[in-house]
Amino acid sequence: MHNWIDLVYKHLGIDLSDLQRFQFQVLQEELQEWNEKVNLTSIKDARGIQVKHFFDSLTCFMGFEDWPESLIDVGSGAGFPGLPIKFVIPDLRLTLVESVDKKSNFIRHIVEELGLTDVTVISKRAEEVGRMPEHREAYDIAVARAVAPAPTLAEYLLPLVKVGGRALMQKGTRGPMEILEAGKVIDLCGGEISDLRRLNFDGIEGEGNLVLIDKLRHTPREFPRAVGIPAKKPILTSEDEKYRKLFDELLNS
Repeated sequence: MHNWIDLVYKHLGIDLSDLQRFQFQVLQEELQEWNEKVNLTSIKDARGIQVKHFFDSLTCFMGFEDWPESLIDVGSGAGFPGLPIKFVIPDLRLTLVESVDKKSNFIRHIVEELGLTDVTVISKRAEEVGRMPEHREAYDIAVARAVAPAPTLAEYLLPLVKVGGRALMQKGTRGPMEILEAGKVIDLCGGEISDLRRLNFDGIEGEGNLVLIDKLRHTPREFPRAVGIPAKKPILTSEDEKYRKLFDELLNS
């Protein structure tokens, strides 16, 4: 079985320093210890944490044109993908949004334990954060894992991204179809789908997709809608709308 650190270098070109390896080790040990008392994640074994949390988080680097100065992680759970990205980019201004207190408390514990700086943890819903002046259109990158379908995620993420920035969605194998479903809301929120990068690596179990959405225009004030509405009433693409052509182009690229 391949060492996950070697796979990070092989597939992502990231050479982890001794300090970064130590940070990942502490995060792994603390996650396993907390999981015995508080259910933070269903992934509890060392290999699963290394592959499904650490390596998977670092695939976000495939969506960076340059290393960002600021990033917001929405629905961060136990700190993924935000914390691993912060380990690699120590100067990153990082905000982690996690509404479940036991998870946000764990993130705060890790930040304190490792002495991380320029990290903000917010225990609020994404819709609330998207309307806060200090966070609205304030980030180079907004990222989320598969915490909600793409149409809902787009409405969470794009209001937080600067014009000229980018939203990243880490999705599973259904990612391409979700892109089609999200085309309309992405457009309404000022974004444009720029690429779909397949996550399929030798030595890594499973596969997925990284969806790249560029922020071209300011997001209208009505987005995000009130708490719960993006999930309950997602804005879906109609069958006859223009996004199907883009969808076909992405699938065939």
